[in-house]
Amino acid sequence: MPRGPQSIGNVLAELMARRGFARLQSAAALQSAWRDAAGELIGRHSRVVGVRRGKLEVIVGHSALLQELTFRKAALLAALTQALPDEPIKDLRFRVGALDGASPEVR
Repeated sequence: MPRGPQSIGNVLAELMARRGFARLQSAAALQSAWRDAAGELIGRHSRVVGVRRGKLEVIVGHSALLQELTFRKAALLAALTQALPDEPIKDLRFRVGALDGASPEVR
């Protein structure tokens, strides 16, 4: 069923949603905000996996870093909430794992 003329903005927004560009942009924003909150050194040894049910999941390279991040959890959460006011991050979850280049997912 033809819909008639649409604005270019609506067409581009629909195309971006269909191709997943918004998700990629959101993933990049999550990783960037994480590096800003955690610092460059920790950012190099950790990776955002995604947001699930309000929890930002972060993979870390080793258990000592996991423990350090657990101690700093409240400050990190406050910084992330301020940096990403539209993202529903209510908690942080850290786990040790491989730091491959997979992109974060947002649910």
